[in-house]
Amino acid sequence: MKTILAFFTLVIISFSTMAQDIKLKVWPNGAPDSNGMTLPEELFEGKMVRNVSEAQIYVYLPKMGINTGAAVLICPGGGYGIEAMDHEGYQLAEWLAQQGVAGIVLKYRLPYGHDQIPLEDTQRAIRLVRQKAAEWGINPIKIGIAGSSAGGHLASTAGTRFDLGNPESVDPIDKYSCRPDFMLLLYPVITFNEEFGHMGSRTNLIGTGNKWDLVAKYSNELNVTAQTPPTFLVLSDDDSAVPTRNSIEFYMALKKFKIPAEMHIFRDGGHGFGMTKKNLPVDQWPNLFAQWMKAQGITK
Repeated sequence: MKTILAFFTLVIISFSTMAQDIKLKVWPNGAPDSNGMTLPEELFEGKMVRNVSEAQIYVYLPKMGINTGAAVLICPGGGYGIEAMDHEGYQLAEWLAQQGVAGIVLKYRLPYGHDQIPLEDTQRAIRLVRQKAAEWGINPIKIGIAGSSAGGHLASTAGTRFDLGNPESVDPIDKYSCRPDFMLLLYPVITFNEEFGHMGSRTNLIGTGNKWDLVAKYSNELNVTAQTPPTFLVLSDDDSAVPTRNSIEFYMALKKFKIPAEMHIFRDGGHGFGMTKKNLPVDQWPNLFAQWMKAQGITK
């Protein structure tokens, strides 16, 4: 009887551990620089946040029996002015965990005139996940990144600007690569080109005026290389906020370097659908992404 009781106690503890969200600060000892925000962080309209001055990750681990070893770091959108943490963050992480993929939501610091801040947080978060990979049951070469709208811009920036770690660093986390192994981009902002870019995201990240060096730096269709990871893109033809050309130009840049890529343009869906069900064909995008991960060998 004691053996049976011990067994069920262990099962309950194990289940609770796997079901439990893990919350970690990205910079527990303080970030190397500040975004200048002094107002308290504010939660509004459900689960949207603004005034973010401290980066954190929220980890949703799959149950042990279905764990594929893959993980996705998720960057919610919001034009670099807010972050839509629910339908572009937590809900996606929960769905990924059900597919056997660790879903890790990043609440990144918003820039407030400091363009380097969001990418700094994202790169650090990827390194942190790699450092924790063994502890969390993650394969360190199957860590992807996802992003919606401006979060898609941040994700695609991380996928085009990365390093493989600094083995000489005194900081053990900096020794890990910050290159994502694959990307999921939902109706992403890609370019800061005035012809078809999203000017709200551009203004919030790099400010006003014609700062052409920064425009080029953050126009990610210009920064694709042969090392950019395989990419899955989802968008709708009736998106009135971010022109479809953003995704199309990025897809064409990927194909120039023969990088595996798949793009789905749904007729209807608008902008910002995320995990929201619309009773439209666009609702099928998560299943398509799951199939793509299998085809890529990310999951099995």
